[in-house]
Parts: sequence; C-alpha cells; structure tokens
Amino acid sequence: MKLYCKALSPKIGREIPAPYYATPGAAAMDLHACLDEPVLLLPGCREMIPTGIAIALPDPGYVALIFARSGLSIKHGIAPANCVGVIDSDYRGELKVGLQNSSDQPYTIQPGDRIAQLSILPVIQAELEWTETLEDTQRGDGGFGSTGM
Repeated sequence: MKLYCKALSPKIGREIPAPYYATPGAAAMDLHACLDEPVLLLPGCREMIPTGIAIALPDPGYVALIFARSGLSIKHGIAPANCVGVIDSDYRGELKVGLQNSSDQPYTIQPGDRIAQLSILPVIQAELEWTETLEDTQRGDGGFGSTGM
C-alpha cells in the first residue's frame, strides 16, 4: 500500500526528518516536531505540535492512527492529549499532535524531536443491526475490573 506524503515545510527531509520506520519490524513510523523554536510544555498543559506533513490514504479502507511514543510517555509523561489521533482517509490537512504533559516537570520539545508514531490500519465500517437482546457471554455486562486485576 502506498501512503502519499506531502511536505508542508521546506524543513522536511533537511532539518526535520521525514517520517520513517525505525526498524524493519516497526508497526509505526516516527513523526517529528516541525518547529522553528523549542516549545516548553508545562506540567498539566497541552500544546498542538505541527509535523510539517500531510498525507493521503489511498481509499476509505484505511485509517492512520497517531500513538504515543512509549519512551516519551513513560520517561517524561508526554503523550497525545486525546490518547490516539484518528486521521480519516479523506483528511488532507497538516498532521498535528496535541501533546499533554502529565508529569510534574516542564518538558521542552525541540525542533525535530520524535513526538509520536503513525500507524496505518485497515478499516471495517460496521452495518448496525438493532436488536432487543444481545447474546449472553461468560462476562456478561461486567464492567471495569470484573475479570480481575
């Protein structure tokens, strides 16, 4: 599958790395902060960070998902504010990542920093069928924690 990618900044591929898969087995490619200057992300705050790119998925059978980088989120408490960003197949604007600082320390995002991961997955659009009952299961309607810790 081809993912069409458009550089929206002349820095992409020069000062700011283009998205890439870090290893042959990587499921997602790294996205980088396309910034002119560092951004200070204060504890408890959010900032929208541009990537300097736009993409075009080939058809509605695909979605692009933006995930946290595990090292950045675990070590520094920096992760996407919406947990997972959903990029629909018909969106053509710049990919931006709303980062949130959940730590108690300020964190500086430098131009070119790896800020998130972009993964492409197939989409299944479900046909809703309304019913008065649902098939019983062992779990039933047990909610959070109902299957143990």
